[in-house]
Parts: sequence; C-alpha cells; structure tokens
Amino acid sequence: MRDNKTSQAANEYDANVHKTIPRYPLFHEEILDLVKAAVPQPQSWFDTGCGTGTLLEKALECFGQMQVVAADPAENMLSITREKLMNYDITYRLAGSEELCYPDSFDVVTAIMAHHYLNEELRIQATQNCYKTLKQGGVYITFETIRPSTERGTQIGLKRWQTAQVLNGKSPASVEKHISRYGSELLPITIEAHIKILKEAGFSTVETFWVSGMQAGLYGIK
Repeated sequence: MRDNKTSQAANEYDANVHKTIPRYPLFHEEILDLVKAAVPQPQSWFDTGCGTGTLLEKALECFGQMQVVAADPAENMLSITREKLMNYDITYRLAGSEELCYPDSFDVVTAIMAHHYLNEELRIQATQNCYKTLKQGGVYITFETIRPSTERGTQIGLKRWQTAQVLNGKSPASVEKHISRYGSELLPITIEAHIKILKEAGFSTVETFWVSGMQAGLYGIK
C-alpha cells in the first residue's frame, strides 16, 4: 500500500514531484506572489494537504512566524513536515480539509494538489470548509490537476503530460501507471466547474490565475 495518495512514497516526494508535475516549483512562487498582493502581511495560514511542508517552509521564510495549521490525511507526510519545520511553532492535524474547519480563523488557506482525490460531494464539502475557515477578506488558493473542456482536449493534454514526465526522467512504465490514475484515483474537474464550486461556497472574488498543461491555480477572496 502507498503511504499517501500521491504516486510516490512520502520520503521520495520532494525529490521526484517535479518529474511528475511539470513546473511544480512555480506553484509556490505564484502562491507567495499572490498572497503578497491579496493579504500583504498574513498573520495566520492554514495549509490543508500540506504534504511534506515545503510550501509552509517557504511561507514562513517569506512572511515570518504566523499562526499555522498544517493538515494532511497521511501520517508519513506529516512526519516529514514536523521534521522539516521543527524550529517553528505549528499545529498539526491528521485529516483532510473535508473533515476540518476553523471558523473565521485564517488570513490564508491553501490546498495544493489536494482536492483532486475527492469525489464531487467531498470536494464541495472541503471547499466550503476552506471558505468558512478564512477570516473576512482572506484568500483561499488551490492548485489542481484539471480536466479540459472536451474529450479531445483531455487526450491531447494527457499525451503532453506523458511526454513531459518522460523528458523529466521518469520511466515510460511509471508514467503509464501514473496516467492510468487519471479519472480513477485522480478525479479532475474543469476550470469552469472549479469556479462554480468556489462561487457557490460564497467567495466574493473568484479568479483563475495560473494554467499550464493539466494543472491550474485558482483563488477566492472571502
């Protein structure tokens, strides 16, 4: 059994995630840049699906000590985060955002490559919880694997994603195994569907701010 929902073991995630998700390091740069514009001096941050804690490490280096909750449904991921961020005062929760809600508590809520493992009902619940967790005026940021609007577009997108992974150093067999998860373990939705869920959750401002290949970044302001 895998020790988390990604395609690689937790202790191999940092070394290999960029091979699976093209331009993954840019996600964090885009997030920090967006927070600087939307909430210039955040005092609190909730990262759901925190993985190995790399985003929070960068956020703390960028903005300084904050009230931080790091949540993930995989104990192995949280263990790595605890070690990586041992010098910071952080609250840890072994759960997904569909299970957690801290009403009106945080300036920033992030869910990076976390909700595409959820079915429609749980995805809606998770998004609503993230909305409720934000302070008024706070920003919610999510990056997800997406589904193009047409079947032909999906086929083209998956072919490009396969090629990118092989060029990044993964074996064709491991790439094929990963792509086979699309639509079964990975449950992507279109950007339009993402926007609809965010608006129905109550966000006053909803925008797509980054798209590349089969991944997109969106944000909402409460």
